[in-house]
Amino acid sequence: MMLLIDAGNTRIKWALVQGKDWLRSGILPVAQAGELSRHLAGHYDPLTGPGQALPGNGLHDIEQVWVSNVAGEEVARHIRNIGVNRNAKLHFAVARKEQCGVRNGYSQAGQLGSDRWAALLGAWHLVREECLVVNCGTATTIDALSAQGEFTGGLILPGLELMQSSLITTTAMLTPGRGEYVPFPKNTADAMFSGAVQASCGAIQRQHALLGNDSAPVVLSGGAAGVLREHIRMPLRIVENMILHGLLIIAQEAGGT
Repeated sequence: MMLLIDAGNTRIKWALVQGKDWLRSGILPVAQAGELSRHLAGHYDPLTGPGQALPGNGLHDIEQVWVSNVAGEEVARHIRNIGVNRNAKLHFAVARKEQCGVRNGYSQAGQLGSDRWAALLGAWHLVREECLVVNCGTATTIDALSAQGEFTGGLILPGLELMQSSLITTTAMLTPGRGEYVPFPKNTADAMFSGAVQASCGAIQRQHALLGNDSAPVVLSGGAAGVLREHIRMPLRIVENMILHGLLIIAQEAGGT
């Protein structure tokens, strides 16, 4: 059995996988990374705190752990100490020049985040055609894959919440509020939320136009996918947990089961 972990800037997502079967999965705030071991074992819920163990497979059955971590060394330390089978092999994914059929076009391959790299690998194995790979979390990344499986470059911009919070924290007159998308907003909360949506979708649309291929799909994942999908007019494929899918591809190529 394998444990896949996607440690992002805000949340830690994980899944237990046996062969092709996804047995169990969960989400934990990065701020609660110290509870990761208990959470995985089923003794801790991020909403209710300590509780009863959930039925299912235990940590002692895990043979391999594959991780994408962009949350920093403190989170990496918690991951190293999760208390799985002591013989389990722990792997932290890093971007390579070529892996799992995808070539990395970054000027320095290792500088590409492991989350973006895993998402690119996951997307390629799902669509195997020219596409945009969009992951919308704390940051939104918009990465291009060629028809030959080459990562040709991409963008990083603030995610929907980060765009709005940056306005609130750096301006004197804007205050927090829950906005809705409106084409021509008439209040500040809607104006900030709609501006963030338009900025994100505009960047996606612009990058898609630069591909020069109207039929190329946008492969969309991340916490804000449900919002952005309503405003994207290009061919679209929604994928849950794209980074975890990419980690599974990496593990399988390495001989994981």
